[in-house]
Amino acid sequence: MTDKIIENNQVEIMGKIASQFTFSHQVFGEGFYMVDVLVKRLSDSEDRIPVMISERLVDVNEDYEGEYIHVMGQFRSYNRHEGTKNRLVLSVFVREVRFMEEFTDYTKTNQIFLDGYICKEPVYRKTPLGREIADLLVAVNRPYGKSDYIPCIAWGRNARYASGFGVGTRILIWGRVQSREYTKKVSETECEKRVAYEVSVSKLECADHVES
Repeated sequence: MTDKIIENNQVEIMGKIASQFTFSHQVFGEGFYMVDVLVKRLSDSEDRIPVMISERLVDVNEDYEGEYIHVMGQFRSYNRHEGTKNRLVLSVFVREVRFMEEFTDYTKTNQIFLDGYICKEPVYRKTPLGREIADLLVAVNRPYGKSDYIPCIAWGRNARYASGFGVGTRILIWGRVQSREYTKKVSETECEKRVAYEVSVSKLECADHVES
């Protein structure tokens, strides 16, 4: 059962470590640490992806900044309480890791597959330049009754198709993890820059149709 649940959330990234390890939390004596990984896009821009890794998989006291890393795991979320609000925090949870020499094939550096359920009405819109976009929030089941809530963004025909999905629809998504800077208004006079993490969808299917 657990294997099946792991299969519904698979992510693989390759990139360059861009920070030191910072302590996140401990579970039954096992420490988990955060580190940023820079992953190149084909366009030469980069995504800065937060990665959560166990101290049992890597020596967290070492300085690995600038080293290249290949990570396989899951894209996970949790709610962080900030004042009166909850904020969805996302990261790649590492199951397997290896260090590698620099690589040149950037077509396989960032891949994700999700099998989950629409848990909020999709938001469909057009950009000022006429590009079609749909924002989706997908719940992906985890063992022990937990779920991860993953924001996804679909484009063009996929956006139009996804805009018709109702809450509870089971969907399969293939794409990549991306980081995006945005400006958040925190008061009448104050704005702050933040980074959002989401899945950019390259392919999607309605699993309800696939099975019938």
